[in-house]
Amino acid sequence: MLRRLLAALAAVPLLALVPAAPAAAHGGPVALEVAGDGATGVTVRATYEQDGHPVEDRVLRLVLTASAEGGRQVGPVQLDPSNEGQGFYTSGAVLTPGRWTVVVTAPDPNGARVETTVEAKVAQTAPPPVDATAESDGEGGGTWRWWVAGAALLVAVVLGLALATRRRTSVS
Repeated sequence: MLRRLLAALAAVPLLALVPAAPAAAHGGPVALEVAGDGATGVTVRATYEQDGHPVEDRVLRLVLTASAEGGRQVGPVQLDPSNEGQGFYTSGAVLTPGRWTVVVTAPDPNGARVETTVEAKVAQTAPPPVDATAESDGEGGGTWRWWVAGAALLVAVVLGLALATRRRTSVS
């Protein structure tokens, strides 16, 4: 029993000498997922069809074209890699509000083409910043109320000490 255990322990370091199988390399056909960005732009997610991993080892030269009612046309526009993560591309604000048929293509050797419908909307703006001084002076309260309360407490303590001292001197 002890010999088997020692033999197994001696074999473990030898396993490190066995060559590892090569990792599956990314490559092959690319899948493109196209969607609106919630405003007037388009986002694209590029992954390998084989394993679903994001395209990360090279920058694809994705090209966007779009058409809408009334003969409106956009493109060709080359999409830029986005800072949102590997395999993400963005167009920026290239569409006007409305329904668009968007086509995104990738060149060979991993050519791909996707056509989808995107609803472009007017970009929403953030609400204006709240002025901190106006908020603290308003009816909702603010720091000035703490100063008044602290001053009142200080006056009460001073008066209390003065009365206590006066009583002691009059009793003595």
